[in-house]
Amino acid sequence: MPAVKYQKGEKVMGRWPGSNLYYEVKVLSFDSMSQLYTVIYKDGTELELKEQDIKSAAGFQARSRSRSRSRSPGRRRSRSRSPARTTRRSSSRTAAAVAAAAITDSVPSSRRETRLKDTLEVRPNRISLQTYLEAEPEKNQARYNLRRRKDDGAAKEVTAKPEQLEVEEAKKAVAPIATLTTQLDFGGKLGAYFWLLFLPAWVLFLIIQVNLEDPSLANFPPPLPPLEAFLDAQALAFVILWIAFQAMLYILPVGKLSEGMPLMSGERLKYRTNGFFAIVVSAVVVAVALHQGLDLTYIHSHFLQLAVATFLIATLLSVYLYVRSRYAPQEQLALGGNSGNVVYDFFKGHELNPRIKDFDLKFFCEMRPGLIGWCLINFAMALAEMKQQNLEAPSNSMILVNLFQLLYVVDGLWNEEAILTTMDLMHDGFGFMLAFGDLVWVPFTYTMQAYYLVRHPNPLSFPIVTIINKQGFVGFYIFRKSNSEKNAFRRNPSDPKLSYLKTIPTATGKSLLVSGWWGVIRHPNYLGDLLMALAWSLPCGFSHLLPWYYMIYFIILLVHRDSRDMSECRRKYGSAWDEYCRTVRYRIIPCVY
Repeated sequence: MPAVKYQKGEKVMGRWPGSNLYYEVKVLSFDSMSQLYTVIYKDGTELELKEQDIKSAAGFQARSRSRSRSRSPGRRRSRSRSPARTTRRSSSRTAAAVAAAAITDSVPSSRRETRLKDTLEVRPNRISLQTYLEAEPEKNQARYNLRRRKDDGAAKEVTAKPEQLEVEEAKKAVAPIATLTTQLDFGGKLGAYFWLLFLPAWVLFLIIQVNLEDPSLANFPPPLPPLEAFLDAQALAFVILWIAFQAMLYILPVGKLSEGMPLMSGERLKYRTNGFFAIVVSAVVVAVALHQGLDLTYIHSHFLQLAVATFLIATLLSVYLYVRSRYAPQEQLALGGNSGNVVYDFFKGHELNPRIKDFDLKFFCEMRPGLIGWCLINFAMALAEMKQQNLEAPSNSMILVNLFQLLYVVDGLWNEEAILTTMDLMHDGFGFMLAFGDLVWVPFTYTMQAYYLVRHPNPLSFPIVTIINKQGFVGFYIFRKSNSEKNAFRRNPSDPKLSYLKTIPTATGKSLLVSGWWGVIRHPNYLGDLLMALAWSLPCGFSHLLPWYYMIYFIILLVHRDSRDMSECRRKYGSAWDEYCRTVRYRIIPCVY
């Protein structure tokens, strides 16, 4: 085994990646597998450098003195007298070098995770040139004028300072490119095949099984209806009309035009957040249609056909999304859906924010047809229950399910802007996973409780109704307050209204909340979600397992999310995350570590 040239704790000179500038660094460790040294600069930045990019301090100073002595006075004077040479000399310095010098001078307080592909390997808590340029734009623009020069086609004298031009070049040089995805989710490439087949089959199974006279799992597998029963032209037309109606409401110039979170390029997309307006108009249109004699119980009697029609539309949309993503610029691709494998990228989503002009396809599908359709289906199930059970009004169980789920959806649409800070919008590409989830999974599986109650009524006494009511509203209160606190902090951590919050700083420049709702448990929003899910299932009773499907599914989902978040945050925040875990010990429930 070769000897390590530079020892732990030794002070050496490390070359800043992408430049010829060296700065004093301290060796932290050496990885024999990658043959890389981990070093730390004076401003706290940690990088991984190759051995050839490190020089001993003594040797470096000796060479520097030698070079300075070898330069003749005449040559130095000649360069200082020549403006042309001065210009060439400054422009020959790399853009990365200028930004590196700026980092050393000003020591930025905000650093984010990124990748450098020259001498820097991928690791958390490392800084890149792009990170510095984006981290404090106001501060950097005060130090350097980052406005682009207008190109009028004429050869004009450049009046900008060399530093201005070099920082501009730096921003161009480090334009983010979606590299190939190496860490694959959901079982990787084989998992993508599995989920593409399993998810549609599971939705069909739920719909067929729950509609049986005895939906017990002992009757598995359920008898399949004839093939022609799966397809219905009228159901397909109904779904197309519903999606087109929601699209029309989305493009109306009504409501706030909100800015999304900064993308890797620094760009902020604009979104028309008028979801609450859309659900109100939808409710009015449905009421008018009912008054005109429309039979909404059609949704219950053709539930299977509507689900199949929506699945076909979601699949066609996914194909379109993948084909168009093949022609999208690299910087518009999603980091998590760029594996190079067609099936995996089709499933996970290849393009981050596919748009047709200003029409954002992902944002629209996330919040409109499926979410508002969920409420429409629930309402139709209440009408179907009255019709089948000969009731003058929906049962208490059906009212509770409709009330809680309507509250959940209306709250989401009222606070629609908050979704712009979620993983779906910020990081996940738009492919089959989200298209199927938004259009099929949400409206046709989250309505299982209402669908079940149509044929399997469960009368509730007034005390039981009161208990479920209180429990559901407590869950909603925790869910809303904690999510509002998180969203406000993400958008503006320096907001004076949030000054009471305590945080732990991290090397990425972000901070971890350790007070307020997020100081009680690590995921207070998950706790609120679980309490609400329980309130949705309790009205169905305990006779069968399938009405509890959502609760079971949600527990599995949250455990997976919690495990994923723990792993990702530990990788991203390092020792700061360990300190956070010691400070906020409880994970999802205030008695479970």
